[in-house]
Amino acid sequence: MSYKSLRHFIEVLESNNELIRIQRFVDPVLEIAEITDRVSKLPDGGKALLFENTGTDFPVLTNAMGSLRRMCIALGVSDLEDIRAEMNSLFKELVGPKDGLWDKLRTLPMLGRVAGWMPSVQSGRGACQEVVCMQSEIGLLPVLKCWPYDGGRFVTLPMVNTKDPITGIRNVGMYRMQIFNNAETGMHWHRHKVGARHFEEYKKLGQRMPVAVALGGDPVYAYAATAPMPDNFDEYLLAGFLRKKKVNLVKCLTVDLEVPADVDFVIEGYVDPSEELAWEGPFGDHTGFYSLADWYPRFHVTCITHRSDAVYPATIVGVPPMEDAYIAKATERIFLEPIRIAMLPELCDMNLPFEGVAHNIALVRMENAYPGHAYKVMNALWGAGQMMFNKVLVALPNSVDVQDPYRVISCIIRSVDPVKDVHFGKGPLDVLDHSSSIASVGSKLFIDATNERSDSVPVSLDEDAVIREVQTSFPSVVAVNTDLIRKGLPILFVSVDKLRVGSVGAELNRMFCNPILANMYAIVALDFGDDLSNLSLALWFVAGNIEPLRDIYSIRIAGDEKARVGVDGTRKAYATDNFTRDWPNVVVMDEATICRVDSIWNELNIGSFVVSPSLSLQKLSVGGGAVTQF
Repeated sequence: MSYKSLRHFIEVLESNNELIRIQRFVDPVLEIAEITDRVSKLPDGGKALLFENTGTDFPVLTNAMGSLRRMCIALGVSDLEDIRAEMNSLFKELVGPKDGLWDKLRTLPMLGRVAGWMPSVQSGRGACQEVVCMQSEIGLLPVLKCWPYDGGRFVTLPMVNTKDPITGIRNVGMYRMQIFNNAETGMHWHRHKVGARHFEEYKKLGQRMPVAVALGGDPVYAYAATAPMPDNFDEYLLAGFLRKKKVNLVKCLTVDLEVPADVDFVIEGYVDPSEELAWEGPFGDHTGFYSLADWYPRFHVTCITHRSDAVYPATIVGVPPMEDAYIAKATERIFLEPIRIAMLPELCDMNLPFEGVAHNIALVRMENAYPGHAYKVMNALWGAGQMMFNKVLVALPNSVDVQDPYRVISCIIRSVDPVKDVHFGKGPLDVLDHSSSIASVGSKLFIDATNERSDSVPVSLDEDAVIREVQTSFPSVVAVNTDLIRKGLPILFVSVDKLRVGSVGAELNRMFCNPILANMYAIVALDFGDDLSNLSLALWFVAGNIEPLRDIYSIRIAGDEKARVGVDGTRKAYATDNFTRDWPNVVVMDEATICRVDSIWNELNIGSFVVSPSLSLQKLSVGGGAVTQF
């Protein structure tokens, strides 16, 4: 299904009871983000929110794709698996064996459909150019400040259009934009992104780089801008395939680029590679931690155009789950099939859990045909596009449902020898990863759980006895989580006071030497404060903080051949850690904004009162800034 405009999508969301209109004034500075954070963490992602009174001429739409159902509505399907099945059928029809002339002729209608998805440039102006502002007044837009320690207001859902100056091939990426003034923003493209590569090409040529930023329109456009497309592959072709209708483009007014005719806003301008870089950030990011300030190019605005009925789209990211988690889930389902067809036919399924914020954790189910087969899959995935940023990869047999976390953990416990079946690699990490001592490079962990052991004996543990022993014998432990033990899985999570232990690794070793804890398969330590009740949050915290080679231990106890696993998921921001990079704080809202939203909640007419998710996380923000300071 294609949408004629963002307002058309809003109407469809509303008709499906997936949208709430908020008529009371809400400040784009922090308040919209706080309300969206509360709603987005409700079961199944809450509702999309349309803030109609923002103090500007434009309403703000948030959380529009923040659930599996709304993601499906955005992509025009009843189930994300429908897209995967259609991709499989398309590949088979186009590249499968053709036995004769009639088989070949039968592919012609399919080729015609594919051609019909190709973007085309129309003459004249589009709806996105109904209103033209040549004064570069970006301050007229309701751009959000999302979190207290953000460097300013940020455009969070931009579709950044650029072209390779040599080949002319277009790229559409999503790179946040910090507002510096009415005519300038930052352009936060990471060194691994195509936009950054285009920038380097223009730098070599000594030319200004034209840039056109589109906002709104069919939600498929925004999804396509986030998708891990191969280099030199037009994102608007993917959008055409998903919406089953080509994207009509129009020429920009001040730069030689094209944008979809039906988007809501277009911000035209340029980046000058000869200029000094600008100090951009911090920003409360999708990892749940602040991405800290750094040097990025400066974008100069030359023109702003928009629809007469424009809606400003925004996304808020932070501690998961939020809208980006559902966008990533769509990518997981959609791009599984191309990976299987083009690279790994033995790959049966994949799960990128919300707790892994897209790149920290990947679980794959595969057909294990020969010794070392899982390592072939490991090498292929770690070399495939954005999967190169993956930090922890687990391969599981085809009999295990990777969408069932307890089944996955059970298989690992039964199948994995911590010495024989664990491999540490090294490679690129996401620029936003804060755990490695060297920015953008670090170790990776591969767990081969494909060889289920029949000799594995289930371990029975007394949950109450474990809690009593930890509280009695380990004063450094301030909280425990025994949820997995209660389910028969011998893995213990403990929150420690790092100021009371000289070494977390040594403390984990001491725990395994305790007779009550000796039968644990793994003990995971983190400095999460005195409330460790939410295992999902604990896993997110650990996955973000570990550098596998440094923080994961294979521990042997004297007289016992069985190895245990110790995990140090604590922040490495203490003086004793000797960590040389700044360690970012967890993204939480400030108390003043929380109280302000509490006080106006009943006037918003959005349902029963929802407690701020930040209240349980405020203890993780240490030092009064984006950087953790003990």
